[in-house]
Amino acid sequence: MRILHTMLRVGNLDKSIAFYTDIMGMKLLRTSENTEYEYTLAFVGYGDEKDEAVLELTYNWGTEHYDLGNAYGHIAIEAEDIVGMCEQIRAAGGKVTREPGPVKGGTTVIAFVEDPDGYKIELIAKKDAGQGLGE
Repeated sequence: MRILHTMLRVGNLDKSIAFYTDIMGMKLLRTSENTEYEYTLAFVGYGDEKDEAVLELTYNWGTEHYDLGNAYGHIAIEAEDIVGMCEQIRAAGGKVTREPGPVKGGTTVIAFVEDPDGYKIELIAKKDAGQGLGE
């Protein structure tokens, strides 16, 4: 068994695809549209779905905003250059909510950014990835 994907409901599919592909460096793997039930799916990731977990971006036609609730935490992504990645995200109009630096009470270097719908993404320095020391 393995994790296949994480589904995020998005208010603007094109804007979300652009964020995850152009800014975060993922690839658009596939899309599908269901006209009967009025939704479109886009799968994005860093590698093929047969090998890696991916994100499923779900756009329910006509719904432009969701309440994120207080149970959702974040997606964690390994980054080779966290400072450079934050600069790239900011330059593209993205939101950096925590500047790069060590996690509270530790040495793992992290940063936090938000996607267009407000989902938090933790960037973890490649050398520290897999240690599970996020906020």
